[in-house]
Amino acid sequence: MHSGRTPERFTKRSLVAVSHAIERAALAEAEDGPLVVLALFQRLPYFDRERAVYRRIAGRAAATVVGVVGGPPPDLPDGTYGVALDEAEDLAREWSVVALTPRFGATLVAYDRGEVGPAPTLESGRLFDGRWGFRRDEALHEVIRLRERLAERLPAAARSALDEAVARVREIPAGPGESRAEAALRLLARRGDRGVRALEPTDGMLDEPGLRRWTDADGVTASGTLPVALVGLRVDEPAGAPERFGRRSVAREGQAVLAAVTGVLRPIDRAVRVADNEFQLVLPALGEPEALAVVARLHEAIGELARSYPFLAYTVHAAVAVTTRRPLPTADLRAAVEWAVRQGVPVAGLEPEPAPAVR
Repeated sequence: MHSGRTPERFTKRSLVAVSHAIERAALAEAEDGPLVVLALFQRLPYFDRERAVYRRIAGRAAATVVGVVGGPPPDLPDGTYGVALDEAEDLAREWSVVALTPRFGATLVAYDRGEVGPAPTLESGRLFDGRWGFRRDEALHEVIRLRERLAERLPAAARSALDEAVARVREIPAGPGESRAEAALRLLARRGDRGVRALEPTDGMLDEPGLRRWTDADGVTASGTLPVALVGLRVDEPAGAPERFGRRSVAREGQAVLAAVTGVLRPIDRAVRVADNEFQLVLPALGEPEALAVVARLHEAIGELARSYPFLAYTVHAAVAVTTRRPLPTADLRAAVEWAVRQGVPVAGLEPEPAPAVR
């Protein structure tokens, strides 16, 4: 962070609101040009959601720069310059939106932590460290920073437009009332964020449609960002158990198994029951060692049920994967569990994922 402000922790949901506010400000009617806008989107689907907005911004700005990992967005409007970000560079983790004119500036700069907090969906709970503000001199600083970082990847026309805007800004002092306006905006943002938290769910168990909604499978999400550990679990009771012990007893034991499964979930985790004896756990931001530790706790918890139900010795098979793919490879996970059952393997893994394709 370069502004001197202490970075804050944000969820993606709160940063979306700030981004939209900056973009709306860039579109406002004002005679204070030239306007330049720079935005780093991490992945193409996130830009695609805002493509229409940036087409309108390009119609007003002297230069609009859009950065995306893997390659510049296709079909950009005139006046918009796409920049390819490399997966390995730190700019790939950056979510930035900067708007600058001689009399106005707004800035959002945030860095992806690869973690998630409790939120209505997995995507909206992604965590970033960053800062935002509506101060012209901070926006000027960020335009200069990004201009230097992207210099060799920008065409001459884009560099000239940015340099001209920077020169014009430096000629005019910043307005004295910026801190007052920004203080009011921060108050509104904090009140809105408190309202969002009140809606966050606390139940870790979902049905399959609920899991699709929570993972944004039908919304805006992208591969390559947040890692998620997946655990597939199958718990088999001895053959003939319902006939030997009665359906009522089996129902109680099934509830005990369900309690053992949900007992390993953190507040940010979710699980779905895909069959009477089969579960899938979604564990955001965990690596393979941590996921295997969860499986070990599941084995221990289900093994403990034999103390309450001494005539039932459950057989447990599991599969573990860590993925950044979206949608999540839940079908592959279930196939891995079936393979583990056929082979008599306690814990199976999925094939390693291929490296991200570069356009």
